[in-house]
Amino acid sequence: MPSRDTVFASIAALVVVGGAVGIGLVGSAQPSRVFGAETAPPWPVPAVGDRLDRAELAGMQNVWGEDLAMHVHTHLSITVDGAAVTIPGDIGHDADTKLAAPLHTHDTSGIVHVESPRRESFVLGQLFTEWDVHLDAVSIGSLGPDDGLELTTFVDGSRWSGDPAGIRLSDFEDVALVLAPRGESVTAPPSFAWPPDYR
Repeated sequence: MPSRDTVFASIAALVVVGGAVGIGLVGSAQPSRVFGAETAPPWPVPAVGDRLDRAELAGMQNVWGEDLAMHVHTHLSITVDGAAVTIPGDIGHDADTKLAAPLHTHDTSGIVHVESPRRESFVLGQLFTEWDVHLDAVSIGSLGPDDGLELTTFVDGSRWSGDPAGIRLSDFEDVALVLAPRGESVTAPPSFAWPPDYR
């Protein structure tokens, strides 16, 4: 069985070979491919030693300490059959090792920080690759149609059609992923109340 480092190297090589395609997808707001585990929640933050690898797999580098050309915030929530799923802090981030990917979280509020030295588009799928959680048009992690669950996506309270991995992250945007039993009526969760220091 190959080692974890060998697996990461192989996947990274694949991403480098397809880099031009990946950049094109992000730039055109098409769904980016998510490299994530198909497991059930809770979905923990990756180990500190894996976080830079996960960021690079998502097409990002460590930008700790660099001057920022953009700094925006998006809120993400996930609900599975009526229960909220915790978005962990420090996805793509670790203060002790001075790691900060352009997309990262600091706490469990669901606030996603977009901090980059270049003005560019980032999509939700990149965060899920960093987090090591599978995401596509019908499932999150291992949860989806095989479990009798249907995925509905809301952006600022309106339904989003298509693969949520391709959602471009914008300032004060509220993205809600709702997995509910098939056929159940689904409405958008209440709008996120942004803390005053973010306004």
